[in-house]
Amino acid sequence: MSDISEIKQALRQQLRAEALRHESGEVIEGSRAICERVQQQDAWRKAKTVLLFSAVAREPDLGALITAALQANKTVALPRYDSVSAAYQVCSVHNPESQLITGQFSIREPSPECPVVELNKLDLALVPGIGFAVKGCRLGRGKGHFDRMLERVSGWKCGVAFDWQIVDEIPTEQHDIQLDSIVTPTRWHVVRKR
Repeated sequence: MSDISEIKQALRQQLRAEALRHESGEVIEGSRAICERVQQQDAWRKAKTVLLFSAVAREPDLGALITAALQANKTVALPRYDSVSAAYQVCSVHNPESQLITGQFSIREPSPECPVVELNKLDLALVPGIGFAVKGCRLGRGKGHFDRMLERVSGWKCGVAFDWQIVDEIPTEQHDIQLDSIVTPTRWHVVRKR
């Protein structure tokens, strides 16, 4: 294991421990604030096709954004794990209640009949992570699934986090994808202008 991998692993443990210190009410309120903040942004208003995600424990819940996007006639895409390729693909959903099922890693994902969306068609990708640095670095779970997807996304890439997930620095490796912005309950932080 490289020095960078060891630092990242230690940071993951630190941030997971920090997440456990926050009550469910704080997670619910923070998720609501994040969804409101996203909808105030030009990147959201202009986007026709958006990538969202189903939250796991202690992640921001974007359910309100799924609803808002569908009401605004946006194409809503979520990741689905493809066991054949051992990679994620993104698929469109128009009825979350019937089309989201529990997938490979106990994460709600589009059912098999949901059509695949080409990654280069995404105007806005909202992505989860364990931690984020203000310079636009993202710390994922260590498998590289989102980085492999994001390298083919030409649209705006935004990390979604609670304020306690923001750190000063995350070491990066060649495969790590730079984000355009990070949204938290208290701010929309633009990393780089396009």
